[in-house]
Amino acid sequence: MAASPLAPADNEPPPRRRRLRAAMTALFWGAAALVLAVSLLGGGAEPPADNHVPHAPPAVSAENSVAPRSEKSAPSPAATAPSRPAPSAPAHKSMPRSAPVRLLVPKIAVDAPFTDLEVGASGQLQAPPPDDTNLVGWFAKGASPGEPGTAVVAGHVDTKTSPAVFARLSELKKGDRFRVVRKDGSKAVFQVYDKDYFDKDDFPDDRVYADTPDAQIRLITCAGMYDRAAKDYTENLVIFARLV
Repeated sequence: MAASPLAPADNEPPPRRRRLRAAMTALFWGAAALVLAVSLLGGGAEPPADNHVPHAPPAVSAENSVAPRSEKSAPSPAATAPSRPAPSAPAHKSMPRSAPVRLLVPKIAVDAPFTDLEVGASGQLQAPPPDDTNLVGWFAKGASPGEPGTAVVAGHVDTKTSPAVFARLSELKKGDRFRVVRKDGSKAVFQVYDKDYFDKDDFPDDRVYADTPDAQIRLITCAGMYDRAAKDYTENLVIFARLV
């Protein structure tokens, strides 16, 4: 599951993100092009960089122009009408940070616990244990599900002996909902808004991993043909969803 880190943004993030960015930069930025790929045999995975995507500034109303007028002329409507305040940016629904404990996707019969995924000695994000058929992992140094930003969740499509937790992930469609039970006791409800397949050699890092102002999540697994020589699948399936 898929690809090189994104370049740091120019805008300065909040303190927690500055600390996270520093840690991520130390871990990854020396690499030219690392590949994120969870394979049938439990290959490693490269996490997204914790970039901050600045919010779009609110629209600003143009000032009302006042045309010169003589003493006998009546004031123009534009001159007397009060100026309208600039519209504010829409508020994004989000939750405070809390680690996920269980993923519930009733449509595809997923009821699975989470495990933290961390960077291993190879410089790649470690995959969930390859022989556990009912386990998902999340990039623990990134956004938590429900928190503003992009949470990354990975799971195997199968193991050596049987289908695994994300064997039916391809059945999810736009509008489908699923839940993440969080450590603080709350439940984050997400709705799918997109689904796509990407060749592992041409994975769109920015589309999948770029930070977002609202709370979003990516469910990622392997797809495509199984390459026996490479001992890996040729594609990744990515489910895009946002907090509702």
